[in-house]
Amino acid sequence: MVDPKVAVIGVGGWGKNHVRVLHELGALAAICDTDIGRAKEVAARYVGSRVYSSVEDLIDKEALDGCLVCTPTKTHAEIAKKVIEKGINTFVEKPLSFSATECQQMMQMAEQKKVILTSGYVERFNPAVTDTKKLITERAYGDPMMIEFHRENRMPLHIKDVGIIYDTSVHDIDAAMFLFGSRPHVVYARAGRKFHSYEDFATIMLGFADQKVAVIASNWITPKKVRTFTAVCTDGIISGDFLTQEIKIDHAEAALIPRRQFQEPLTLELANFVDSILGKAKTLVTAQDATDVTKVAEAAILSSNTGSPIYLDMKQP
Repeated sequence: MVDPKVAVIGVGGWGKNHVRVLHELGALAAICDTDIGRAKEVAARYVGSRVYSSVEDLIDKEALDGCLVCTPTKTHAEIAKKVIEKGINTFVEKPLSFSATECQQMMQMAEQKKVILTSGYVERFNPAVTDTKKLITERAYGDPMMIEFHRENRMPLHIKDVGIIYDTSVHDIDAAMFLFGSRPHVVYARAGRKFHSYEDFATIMLGFADQKVAVIASNWITPKKVRTFTAVCTDGIISGDFLTQEIKIDHAEAALIPRRQFQEPLTLELANFVDSILGKAKTLVTAQDATDVTKVAEAAILSSNTGSPIYLDMKQP
């Protein structure tokens, strides 16, 4: 296989960016959206991409190696199951589903069909995160004890079926588990709704083994776009910015700011998916990883609704 054939299902919001990047990677085969006019408008920019308004028509008529599901969250499971059933490698935008039960069902189907199932936790591919992960793995500044995340911005206009926890906080839930290399055993959260149908601000605390903790603060209220994190280690502090991809290390009397070339995380993410289809790489985000994020997000919402910490039984690998 030289150039895998990959389709994008859903181009109403973030999906348009997936189409662009797949085209750049030479892997774009088709575009599918229930709004055929929108699908044709996007496809017109990329010569050779075919257009469908029905998922069934797409997967029946195209010999696809992979599919990206970029539809609203509450449709992820229904659409992904159809794609997986056809034996097609499947990438589902985050979250994999709003339901851990649905995540488990998709994961079992993918195992039975022997296809790839992954989810779009794009910050895993952000150089600020990968650099920090390398420093933590090498114990360059001791053991990480506390990681704080801050995400602030106005609500994206295309998000209509979930609140900030499933749309935004999940990125940092995943990043926290990735950086710590483990899963939390307790979740405590407070969230509220001020301007939208679902929660538009939330603070989540994740408790890990050995007293390690992650604090995740997200809101759709402040107008300024903020995407930052701070990892407090026993011998230094690593501060990162998801937007600039810069990290700063405060260690003893010195402050270091490593330099590197800017890279688009989405390109790195989809290149990983294409390479995994070709057998050149493993997917960085596993279906189990994505399922664990949904379990934590479910617990965060339950904690906020009840005012109680939620204890998880998430066995370590």
